[in-house]
Amino acid sequence: MSEKSSINLDKNKNLETTYFAFGCFWGKEFLMQNTKGVVATRVGYTGGLTDFPSYIEVCSKKTGHAETVEVIYDQEVVSFSDLVEIFFRNHNTNSSKRQGENNSGNYRSAIFYTTQKQKQEAERIIELLKNKGHKVLTQVAPIGPFFEADERHQNYCKRTGNVPKEKNYLIQEI
Repeated sequence: MSEKSSINLDKNKNLETTYFAFGCFWGKEFLMQNTKGVVATRVGYTGGLTDFPSYIEVCSKKTGHAETVEVIYDQEVVSFSDLVEIFFRNHNTNSSKRQGENNSGNYRSAIFYTTQKQKQEAERIIELLKNKGHKVLTQVAPIGPFFEADERHQNYCKRTGNVPKEKNYLIQEI
């Protein structure tokens, strides 16, 4: 498991961390990085059984990990609810184990919370969406060990200029 981001969360009480798994982490990291109030991101793996998995191992679908974006955000600028809305607007929640053509568990839809408040808010929004008739198979679970992906996967879109196209999948309003 890698060390925490260089941002000192203890020093700035307005900062909070959460984790989103919603497809290939390259484009999703770019999306979160470009959200006002997000101060740092990292990509990695969580939710599985293998310690220190490699990208190849995670893609083999045998580790149980999901490709995940760690998001550190300033709660005075962007709320957890706002981030959850971005999460739901930018992936297909109709399948618990796939995004697009990829049907592996590493692309599953999941919110890995760090506080009970995040858990309650994620569950509240999911219930709201279900009551509006949306099929939501998103997993909500406490964050376990987060294993940072290797350097070539960090900031991939910014480094390569390979900017993902914006997509609004299922949710238009929450």
